[in-house]
Amino acid sequence: MPRTIWSGAISFGLVTVPINVISATEDHSIRFHQYHLEDGGRIRTRKVCELEDREVGQGEIGKGYELTKTQVIPISDEELRQMPLPTAKSIEIDAFVPLESVDPIRIGEGYYLQPAGQVAAKPYKLLRQALERSSKVAVAKYAWSGRERLGLLRVRGEAIVLHAMHWPDEIRDPAELLPPPTEVTEEEINGALALMETMSRDDLAGDEFADTYTEAMAKIIEAKREDKALPEAPEPEQPSKVLDLMAALNESVQKAKAARGEDADVHETLKPKRKTPAKKAATKKQPAKKTAMEKASARRPRSA
Repeated sequence: MPRTIWSGAISFGLVTVPINVISATEDHSIRFHQYHLEDGGRIRTRKVCELEDREVGQGEIGKGYELTKTQVIPISDEELRQMPLPTAKSIEIDAFVPLESVDPIRIGEGYYLQPAGQVAAKPYKLLRQALERSSKVAVAKYAWSGRERLGLLRVRGEAIVLHAMHWPDEIRDPAELLPPPTEVTEEEINGALALMETMSRDDLAGDEFADTYTEAMAKIIEAKREDKALPEAPEPEQPSKVLDLMAALNESVQKAKAARGEDADVHETLKPKRKTPAKKAATKKQPAKKTAMEKASARRPRSA
């Protein structure tokens, strides 16, 4: 059972939902320590006081804000817990918005919100079902680790998930990173769409989404443990030097289709569809123009 990393409540108008916050993800990466190459001794990071030049224990360490190089304002954990913020003990929902209105670049780590006890079961389910039925997400504020944060609440299965969000001023403007102005032809766009179509799928299940780096690292560690030869690295595929964009798109679609066991002959796929000229309408003999008397006669109502 994963540990609770924060406890508080969701505040939804006058409704309060006591919850426990649990990380929704796990890190399965293989991690390394640092060792002395000469004798295999472990290299560790020690906390040393600059003034006394000695190692200090965790009980002697506190937080502080450096006002100047010679003046530090100490801040205790108790003072942080007692901050006069409504979000210090709760996740305050401020608004409900469509998910597509939130730029994904602002969405961060995910956490499961677990109802804290039987008293929270009904309001928790109420909020979950309301979110699901509305097809919206909740935007909220909460305070963790010494700062107020913005969050997004959404439904995942039977659970409510809280995603950390970046504040608007934390997102960098990409304008300076954009390429110089250039033109893309309709034929090239059709080629890119054809490539996207060959690479489209309904889900992310499959061997191609496995963590091959961690698997390869595990094989190396096992081989060294048993004094066996290290697994040979596959020859990297040399990228083809294609200068023509349409040729590169054609070749990419061929490879994608071949990998899926489909017909790789796609030259016709990337060709823009030619517009067939409209057939000329048959010329009809124009009727003779009616006289003013005939037009007036045609507008008269028929007698009963």
